[in-house]
Amino acid sequence: MPGPERPVRTGPGTPRRKETIWAISGPAALQEKWLLLLLQTGLETGTLLAAVGAGSPIMLSPFLAYFVAVLLLCRVAFSQYSSDQCSWRGSGLTHEAHARDVEQVYLRCAQGSLEWLYPTGAIIVNLRPNTAPAPGGPRSVCVKPAADSRGANVYLERGGDLRLLLPEADPAPAVLCFGLQEGALFVEAVPHRDISRRITSFQYQLFDDRQAAELRSLSAPCQPCSGAEILLAVCTSDFAGRGSIQAVEQEAGQAVVLVRMSAVFRQKSRVFSSAGGRGRRWVGRVKTPLQCGAKPGEGEFLFTGTVRFGEPWLGCAPRYRDFLQLYRDAVTQGTNPCHIDMD
Repeated sequence: MPGPERPVRTGPGTPRRKETIWAISGPAALQEKWLLLLLQTGLETGTLLAAVGAGSPIMLSPFLAYFVAVLLLCRVAFSQYSSDQCSWRGSGLTHEAHARDVEQVYLRCAQGSLEWLYPTGAIIVNLRPNTAPAPGGPRSVCVKPAADSRGANVYLERGGDLRLLLPEADPAPAVLCFGLQEGALFVEAVPHRDISRRITSFQYQLFDDRQAAELRSLSAPCQPCSGAEILLAVCTSDFAGRGSIQAVEQEAGQAVVLVRMSAVFRQKSRVFSSAGGRGRRWVGRVKTPLQCGAKPGEGEFLFTGTVRFGEPWLGCAPRYRDFLQLYRDAVTQGTNPCHIDMD
């Protein structure tokens, strides 16, 4: 708070001027709020006093006070952006005066998200995973817009050519997929008088071409898998195990299948968790299109599938006895892609 005024001599023979002493005491968080308030109210002259504790003021030189002010302003500005190698979050308000600027964003993970508050101008989102693509590895990227994403058009950009993927006015589709080699995402804000209610956001995830094809058509998991596809699925899927269907619920136009597992062969994330009690039992929930017709109480199945944007989706799911015979035949012939511990 402001203290008493005192005369300050600026040099020999020069008239005296008055300078306000600003004393700030209390907890560090309160001191910072006072400093920011002084900056916002246009403090231009004066000696800034900060107190480490009540009753112990420390005089800051004009240069040091200016340095503290710059640090505070930078902290406020950078709080509008949050970025790591996987996700990016920003606000158009921080560069509204430069609405024509195009900002480069680099995301280098297998999955992540983008959230652009109050979009102005444009950003180019470069999806460049840190690892070199392995044979059969991720070569496609799929983007899932948020249901309430608004404020920008999303294009696929390569060599200056733009292809519209997601117009702002259209309802958000389930998934957009394209090859990594096809270019970057060009996200351009649509001018509006009021941008306060507009947020552009989406998730992205890298897939191999087979998984990306399944994402483009949610009816694909309903098709029966061949023997070779089943053997490959149990070895390469995000989850695989033996179990039964306990219940089927409907959620957002999809079927949510409650599964009870007697054996989990593999899982990359915690799709199934321990059910407790005697014996080894796990429970989990997986999604599948309604048209696949999943029903409870129809015996044991081999459940395989993929985790898409944090949600487990059912893939190949033959009856377990059919898989068991298929696997044993493959072991006898030496054609099984991997070893599965059935015990």
